[in-house]
Amino acid sequence: MAEPPGHRACFCALPPAPSAAPPAALTRLRAVSLLADTAARHMAEDPLLLALQSARRLPHGARAALSGAVGAGAADDSPRAALAALLADRPALAARALAQARPSSALGQRLAAEIALAVGLTDLLPGGAGAAPARIQARDLWSRGHLDEAIGALDAVLARSPSSRGGLPGRSHHSIRAARARLSAELATMSPGFALPAAPSPGWQGPLRSAAPRVLHLLTNSVPHTQSGYALRSHHLLLAQRRAGEEPRAVTRIGYPVTVGRAGAGSRDVVDGVEYHRLLPSRLAPTPAARLAQTARLLAQQVAAFRPEVLHTTTNYANALVVSAVARGHDLPWVYEMRGMLEYTWVASRPPEQQAEALASQRFALLRAKEAEMARQADAVIVLSALQRDDLVARGVPAERITVVPNAVEGEVLAAEPLSPAQARARLGLPTGGFWVGSVSSLVDYEGFDVLLRAVALARAQGVDARCAIVGDGVSRPGLLALAQDLGLLGPGSGICVLPGRVPAGQALGWYQALDAFCAPRRDTPVCRMVTPLKPLTAQALGRPVIASDLPALVEVTRGGGLLFPAGDAGALAARIRLLAQAGADGAAARAVHITPSAGSGLPTWEENGMAVRAIHEEVR
Repeated sequence: MAEPPGHRACFCALPPAPSAAPPAALTRLRAVSLLADTAARHMAEDPLLLALQSARRLPHGARAALSGAVGAGAADDSPRAALAALLADRPALAARALAQARPSSALGQRLAAEIALAVGLTDLLPGGAGAAPARIQARDLWSRGHLDEAIGALDAVLARSPSSRGGLPGRSHHSIRAARARLSAELATMSPGFALPAAPSPGWQGPLRSAAPRVLHLLTNSVPHTQSGYALRSHHLLLAQRRAGEEPRAVTRIGYPVTVGRAGAGSRDVVDGVEYHRLLPSRLAPTPAARLAQTARLLAQQVAAFRPEVLHTTTNYANALVVSAVARGHDLPWVYEMRGMLEYTWVASRPPEQQAEALASQRFALLRAKEAEMARQADAVIVLSALQRDDLVARGVPAERITVVPNAVEGEVLAAEPLSPAQARARLGLPTGGFWVGSVSSLVDYEGFDVLLRAVALARAQGVDARCAIVGDGVSRPGLLALAQDLGLLGPGSGICVLPGRVPAGQALGWYQALDAFCAPRRDTPVCRMVTPLKPLTAQALGRPVIASDLPALVEVTRGGGLLFPAGDAGALAARIRLLAQAGADGAAARAVHITPSAGSGLPTWEENGMAVRAIHEEVR
C-alpha cells in the first residue's frame, strides 16, 4: 500500500542516472540511512505515535506478549487498559476501555488521544475531540475526510500563537508547521488538475524497439517482500506477459521495501525470472508532493536504462501521477490498471458509524474525481470487472479505452493433485469428519468472517456437524479468535474451528482443498459491492462450492455459480451451510444444488490475461 498520510522523511539531492546497479554495500548503506532518517524524524516530531506504530508492526505473538505486559495491573480508569487492547488488535475492546479511562497526567491524556484516534473514536475523549491537542484534532479531521478543516485546525493554532514573533516553543511550532506542510501537499496531489512536471532522462535514446513490447511497470509493492493479493496479481500478470512474448520489468514505489521494515533489501529481486527493481535513495523528500516528484526522477533513470515502449502502472492516483509525468518526459504511452476503488476502500477502513460521513466527505469526492481524471489521461485503462468498467464510463472515461482483465486461476491450481476434502484434511492433520466451511484470505473487517463464525455456531446448534477454517492474517484475526472462543468453537482438541494464521505459499492450496465449501461472507459496503476478489476463483477451480454474500462483485466473480445469502445475515448463511452439508450426504439433494461448474471449467486464466494485456500494449505503443 502507499505510504500513510503524514509520512515523515526529508529530501536530498538525487544522484545522476546510474549505468548499472549500485554495489550491494552501497545499497545497504542507503537502506540504513533511509530507515534511520525516517525513524529520527518520527521520533523528533511525534515519539508517542512512532512507538505505537512500531509496536503494531510486531508479529502477533510479540504483540500479544507486549499487550499482556502493558495491561498487567492497569486500573479500570487508566488508558493502559485501552492501549493493551489496541496492541492486541482488539479495537472494540480498546474503545470500551477508553470510554472508562480518566487519565490525570499530561502523558496519559496524550496517550488516550492517540488511542482514540487509532480506533477512530475521538468523541470518547473527556471533553470530546475538541479537547485534544491541535495535531490530534487535525489528524482526526483528516482521517474523517475533512481535509480543509484539518489544515484549518493547524492554521488556527499558528494564528493564535505569537510564533512568528518567537512565542511558541521551537519544537512545537516547527512540528505544527511541518504537519501543515505535509497535509497541504497531500491535499494538492489529490486536487483537480494537479500534475507533476514532465520527468525526462538526459540523453534519452528512445525506446528499444522489438518484436514484442518492452513494458516497464510501476508497482506499489511486490513479491517476495509482500504476499498480498495485489502483489500476487502483479506477479501472475508479469509472468503471463512473459509467456505471451512481452519483455516486462517492474519497479516498486520509492523507499519500498525498506520503509516496511526490510532493511536488508537489495536494489533488485528476481522472482521466477521477473525483475523487480527498487527505488532506494538515502532519504525521502519531506512532503507527499515532493516525494512523487522524487519518484518520477528516479523512475526516469529506470526508463533510460531499460528503454521501454510502454509504461504500465496500477492504482492509486499517486502512481498514475508519477507515470504520467515520466511518460510525458519520454513521449511514451502509458496504461492505468485500476485494481480497486481507492475512495471506497478508504470508506471501508472507517468505523461503521462513520462510513456515511466518509461517503459525504471532501476526501471521498476528491479521490473519486482524481482517479477518474487519471483514467481519462491514460492511453488505455484496465479494470478487474464489468462493474468497474461501467462505473468509469459513467464518470467520463471512454468505453473503448477500457478493457476488463479479471483476476484469474493459476496454472498450478488447475494442475493440482485432485484430493477429496477428507484427504486434504488428513494431510494437514485436521479431523477428517464434519462439514468444513471457510476461507483463505486477508483478515480484515469488511471480509465479514465474524458472520461466518456465528453461522457455524448456529448450524451446529441446529444439529449440523459444521466446522470452520479461516486461513490468513490481518488486523481482525485477534477479534475472530476471541469470538470463536466466546461461541464455543475453540478449545483444546475440539477440532471445530481453526485459524492457523498465514501459511506458507506451498500449503495454501491444501487448505482450499480441505474445505467442503468455500465462503466469501463480505459485508455490504461500497467497496465489497464493486471490487471482485481473487480467492473464490481458486476454490471454483478446485471444484469446491462457493457460498457468498449477494453482492454484485461476488455475483460477477462466481459467474452465477455461487450459493448466495443476504450479506451480514448469519442465520441465512447457516441455512446455506446446512443445505450443502445435507447435499453432501444425500445424492438426490446434491443433484438439486447446482452451484459450481466442474473444476476449472470456463474460468479465466492468466494465460488469457497475458495475451489480452499484450494486445493492449501492442495497440498503444
